[in-house]
This record gives sequence, structure tokens and C-alpha cells, in this order.
Amino acid sequence: MQNPLSTDSGAKPRRKKLSILLALAQFLRPYKKTVAIFLVALIFTAGITLTIGQGVRMLIDNGFIGQSMEQLNAAIGFILILSLCMAVGTFVRFYLISWLGERVSADIRLAVFNHIITLHPSFFETNRSGEIMSRLTTDTTLLQSIIGSSFSIALRSTITFLGGLVMLVITNIKLTLIIVAGVPLVLMPILIFGRRVRNLSRKSQDSIADVGTYAGEIIQHIKTVQSYTRESWEKQAFGQEVETAFLIARSRVRQRGLLMAIVILLVFGSLTGMLWVGGSDVLHGNMTGGELGAFIFYAIMVAAAVGSLSEVYGELQRAAGATERLMELLQESNRIETPLAPAIDPQTLRAQLCFDDVTFCYPSRPDQPALKNLTLQIDEGKVLALVGPSGAGKTTVFELIQRFYDPQSGSILFGGVEHRHNIRELDPLALREQVAVVPQQPALFTADVMYNIRYGKPEASDEEVFAAAKAAHADEFIRKLPNGYQSELGEQGVRLSGGQRQRIAIARAILKNPRVLLLDEATSALDAESELHVQQALEELMQGRTTVIIAHRLATILHADSIVVLDHGEKIAEGNHAQLLESSPLYKRLANLQFRHAS
Repeated sequence: MQNPLSTDSGAKPRRKKLSILLALAQFLRPYKKTVAIFLVALIFTAGITLTIGQGVRMLIDNGFIGQSMEQLNAAIGFILILSLCMAVGTFVRFYLISWLGERVSADIRLAVFNHIITLHPSFFETNRSGEIMSRLTTDTTLLQSIIGSSFSIALRSTITFLGGLVMLVITNIKLTLIIVAGVPLVLMPILIFGRRVRNLSRKSQDSIADVGTYAGEIIQHIKTVQSYTRESWEKQAFGQEVETAFLIARSRVRQRGLLMAIVILLVFGSLTGMLWVGGSDVLHGNMTGGELGAFIFYAIMVAAAVGSLSEVYGELQRAAGATERLMELLQESNRIETPLAPAIDPQTLRAQLCFDDVTFCYPSRPDQPALKNLTLQIDEGKVLALVGPSGAGKTTVFELIQRFYDPQSGSILFGGVEHRHNIRELDPLALREQVAVVPQQPALFTADVMYNIRYGKPEASDEEVFAAAKAAHADEFIRKLPNGYQSELGEQGVRLSGGQRQRIAIARAILKNPRVLLLDEATSALDAESELHVQQALEELMQGRTTVIIAHRLATILHADSIVVLDHGEKIAEGNHAQLLESSPLYKRLANLQFRHAS
């Protein structure tokens, strides 16, 4: 299945215009007053800048040519006052736009994270975590720079350009026509090269995301890399990723450089022609030196504005690419929909589950059913075990119970026979509150022991955490850690052994005190002594709870009320241990393999 965030030619059509930047308006809307004050300061400073041109005219005509010291002092004083006003306005403008850049960037980053954390798991099957993180960090940082700097420059240059043109017309219409004649020549390369810069900017951002993704994966699996002595190969492969990103960035920089060079050549070429015509008019007495000086001042201002716009245009193209990537994440719909009016609170229903003729395919494998026409009854307070070879669909049952996915056909029901509801009618969060999972490979966070256990119940007291750890037979080894319950576990709990990580996960599930317990070979990583203790703790935890166990070792599920044998996503047998030995060849074969050495 194609990655919906990829840049392949087969991907959905993308909006490639600067109009995508209008999507940022929703994030600026809460700060309308700040934006308004910024715009006032921007117009004020632009007006001051334009007024300085008249100060230049006064300085030349009244001060220099008029040979008047008084007029010279007045002109200098006028320019100094304007300079002071412009300094104050510039501070206000710069501070407010920089603040807006930081604030909006933080808001976008938060909005994107808050959205993606609620998305269906299949989204993360088809999109790389490094790509998502690049959008969340690199792209939002780019937008902060654009909003806090380039956007301000673009607005200021636009106002200066328009204001400068007006003042040019007022000062001398003939010379203005010379300047205006050169504008189309300047705009043409901006449009042509700008389109190339935009496309290359998108590719550059994607290539940087690829570099981050590759590096993150290698670092995450560094032990495997070193164990297989693949360091040299990974260095070379990463070097190719970096070089690819560099070549794309080089092309982007070359296009931007060409754009700036052509614009400067055309702008100053027009200025040179204007100076020749203006100089001739002064010599022939058709205009004063002060008018020419003011005209030159405004012409340079307009030229500088055009130059700034040509440079900023490339930055705005990058911002358009970053905005587009972020908006794609924000607009990604959640396939696990929460009903507008949930039918009922699952807490009020019996903790009983029923799979009714369920067929399910993972989105990344739409033609390979993980479950086929599965009908399954999981009674309240009972223990049901799932056995079968790898790929039989056992873990998929857990995924569907928690409604990480919805089946393509059939239904999953929660509650007793008299009050049974399709879990699609329930609030997914309320449903998951009823469930706790102890996976085969527990997920631990880069935090201390207390945080990881309390993840199952954030409001739990320290005493409750200690009690859960004792019940999971984890308290003893935890207290031997350097800082006890405040000991940092490292990334993914790397500072603990496999058995210790599993007991932390069991303590987390115990603390949550769920009504439905899902155990995925929860004692697989424990030594014989620890397994005995934890098995006892789990048996006590399972009392009165609806429990589903995925088991590869049949010795751990002999106590189960019912055992379901799965194979290729289908239920092929159900019963207790003794019944299945008689009725299921697959179960009998598994039992013989595991118990053949028993005396």
C-alpha cells in the first residue's frame, strides 16, 4: 500500500501554490490584536522610510544648493527625528513578528502532535515515524523562521515597493516609466525560478526526513548492527542518504542564486538607465538635484524591495512546502471514529466480549485476511486462551478488542446477552479504560520506574504503586536500583533485563485494575523462579476478570476455562486441554512437542 505521505508520482495531487500559506491564518486568528499592532508598526516604519526621501530632497536643494546652514540643520534634524521614530517602530515590529513566529510554531507543533496521537494505528503502519517527526520538528522550526523573519520582510518589501512607486510617480513621471518598464523583466525570472525552487524545497525537506529516519532506525538497532558487523556498510548507506540530500539542496541553492543574480542584474540595469536620463535632465535644467536625489533614493528603495522579494520568495516557497506537509498531517482523518452520541458507558456493561463472524485484513495487507469468519465468545470472569502457530491471528484478536482497527465484516460486541453493544457504538477511550494489556515485548518510556508503573493509573498514590510492584514481584529488584523507584530506565527500558521489564509491565496492568485483561505470553521473558511468582500474581489478578491469554507454552494455560485453537485466522477447535487433545490434531501435535520430555 502506498505511503500517503510519500512524494512519488502516484501520490495524490498536491497544491503547489503559495495560497497554501493561507492555511496558517487559523493559527494567527487567536492573536489578531498582536497582528494588528504589528501591521500598524510595519506601515508606520515603511511610511517613515518613504518620508526620509523628502528629507534627502530638502538636504540637497535647501542645504547644499541653497548654501543655507539653517536649512541644512533643519534637514538634518528632520532626518534624525525620522530615524528615531523608525528605530522605535522597527523594535515593535521586530519583537511582535518574532513573538508571533515562536508562538504560532509552538501552536502548530502542538496541534499536529495532538492530532497524530489520536490517529488509527494503521496510519503508522504506512508512514515512517522519522518522516512524521521531521514534520513535527524541522518543518515547524522552518515556519517559525519564515513567520518571524521572511514573512515580515515580504510584507515590508511589498509596502515599500508600492509606496516607493507612488513617490516615484509624484517626483518624476518620466523616470518612473523607465523603472516600471523593467518590472515585468524582473518578475519573469521570479515566477520561472520560483516554481523550480518550490519543487526542490519540497524534495529537500523530504530528503532531510529520509536522513533522520535512516539514522534513527540504525541508532535504535545499534546492537544488531554491531553484532552483524555492518558498521562499514551502514556508514556507506547513510553517506548515500546524506549525499542525496546535499545534491537536492545544492540544486535548490543554485536555482535561488540564479534567481537573485538575474534580479539584481535587471534591477540595477534599469537604475543605470534611469540615472543617465535623470542626470541629463538635471544638466538641462528640467529637474533639480534634490528631486534627482530623492528619485534615486526611492528608486534604490524600490530596487531593494524587489531584491528582497525575490530572495524571500524562495523562503516562502519553502514555507509553502512545510505548511503543505503539516496540513497533510492535520487533515489526516481517523479511521476509528468516535460516535457523536455513544450508546452507553462500557463501565455499566458486563465485561463480556463476542466476535460475531469477524473478517479482518490489515490496511497494509488488504488481500491477506488476518482473521476469517471468526466467531468467538469470551465470557465475563472467565479465562480464554488462544493458541496456534505464528500468524494464526492471536495478536489480531487483541488489536480488535481494543478497537485499534475495525473489521471489514462482522461485529465485535461488548456486554451481556441482554445488553450487548457493537464496540463501534462505544467511545473508544471508555472502552480501552476497561482493558489492560501485558505484551510479550513490554513498552517502557524514557523515565523513572514510578512513571512507568503509574502510566496505568496516573492519579495513583505512591502506596498503590508500591503495592502493584509487590504483586508483580518487582518491588525487590526495584529497590535495589541506584535510586529505587526514581531510577531512570533509559530508552525503552534498556537498563533493565527482559524479565524485569516484563514485571514492570505487569505491575502497570495490576495498578490499572482492569475488567478485561489481555496477556500476550506475559511470563515468556522470566526465569523459572520469577515465572512461578509472577504466574501466581497473575492468577490472583485474573480472579473475577475477563481474561484472554495468548500462549505459546501450553503449560501456562492448562487452568484456562476454554482454549481456542487458531490457524490462518480461522478458529479450528475450542474446548479444554483434555478435550482438545482428543478433537484437535493441531493442538495434540503442539502438546506432544512441548510435553514429550515430561516424565
